[in-house]
Amino acid sequence: MSFQLKNVVPWGRNLDEYREMFLLSDADMQKTIAGFGDGPSSFNHQATLAGCRVTSFDPIYQFSREQLEQRIEEVRGIVMEQMAENTENYVWEQIPSLEALEAVRMAAMRDFLNDYEQGRNERRYICHALPDRVPFPDKCFDIGLSSHFLLLYTALGYDFHIAAIEEMLRVCKEVRIFPLCDLDSNASELAEKVIAHFSKTHSVAIRTTGYEFQKGANRLLCIR
Repeated sequence: MSFQLKNVVPWGRNLDEYREMFLLSDADMQKTIAGFGDGPSSFNHQATLAGCRVTSFDPIYQFSREQLEQRIEEVRGIVMEQMAENTENYVWEQIPSLEALEAVRMAAMRDFLNDYEQGRNERRYICHALPDRVPFPDKCFDIGLSSHFLLLYTALGYDFHIAAIEEMLRVCKEVRIFPLCDLDSNASELAEKVIAHFSKTHSVAIRTTGYEFQKGANRLLCIR
């Protein structure tokens, strides 16, 4: 089945959030970074403006700016309504209110849209879906990031996650996955099994971050 725009729920995060989620130091930001499932985040654009080298991968990059902009507007109200119905599941500190959340997310996505066409021309936004082979050679990126995708969606299953992370590790010297929980912020058997698998062949560490918006979602998995 082909990837359909109607199945996309675009929701973008910014550079500051990425740095907190992934514990990206100033030294890390000088390295080559690959973001998997970056979607309409402004991380790539903001990092590029700061002189960093970031390549983002996501199947939504097959669509035009106009298509993505329309889809963002289509789901904006639905997402905010769902957030309003589940406010108790979130920590309202760094982002103090629903209004602030909408402002932060829309600012990130507008920044992404303004950069999108140039970024595609510069091959900073590449259409790709894990676990398909990434069109880059082995170990050509220093750090690979997965934000709110791998391990979060447990329904994708164990084999998918192993294959996806193995492909990330093929092209990246280090992989960082955030958050380390399922959609309900609970520890999952899937995450435990995936960690056990890679612990046999790689250096694996779990780190607590200062970023916690979804309650309980503040742990980062690092694999080298």
